Amino acid sequence: MDLELVMQELEALGKERIKKTYISNGAKEPLFGVATGAMKPIAKKIKKNQPLAEQLYATGNYDAMYFAGIIADPISMTEADFERWIDAAYFYMLSDYVVAVTLSETDIAQVVADKWIGSGEELRMSAGWSCYCWLLGNRKDSEFSVSKIASMLEQVENTIHDSPDRTKSAMNNFIYTVGISFKPLHDKAVETAKAVGPVEIKRDKKKSSILLASENIQKEIERGRLGFKRKYVRC
Repeated sequence: MDLELVMQELEALGKERIKKTYISNGAKEPLFGVATGAMKPIAKKIKKNQPLAEQLYATGNYDAMYFAGIIADPISMTEADFERWIDAAYFYMLSDYVVAVTLSETDIAQVVADKWIGSGEELRMSAGWSCYCWLLGNRKDSEFSVSKIASMLEQVENTIHDSPDRTKSAMNNFIYTVGISFKPLHDKAVETAKAVGPVEIKRDKKKSSILLASENIQKEIERGRLGFKRKYVRC
């Protein structure tokens, strides 16, 4: 399948209602409004195809960019490729759910994510923290440095309330993910969540939302999900 054909198939799957939802979350034109689940049959036909993924991502069409993440071959991507992708990720559904997810399937994930966390840029930082969430929720605990993750929890505790909104959200998710998916620091994550308390996320023209990692961790413990790991990161 070539770019033109994929774009036609995506357009045919677009729904006005979904498009409005994406726009309310920060997506901009051009986009079709394709439900992510509806993309699976096309993805099955294509499997991994990095050249096509690059063409789709370069369109600037949100649905095409999201689909690029599904068919990307992360192992063939370099740090420069990820920098290019994060530069074009103009809102969190791209930075956190396309770029960070794709990055999490590489050997350079922690190196790149660390740079983004230290960048001072809202969506880069958000993608960096989110990448760690995808990593911790999928890979064995033994693949991580306990002292490094502990110092990252301390960083979150000290800086979360002064961080930009999208970064705050990803940092809050990091506390929760460590608390559930990284057993060596479960207790420290619970302490961090209590110390951080409620995290306010301001939203355009909507009521602020309040995030509470401690409550979410407790709910998952009650459901018996301590130590949960995803089999796959990408759908």
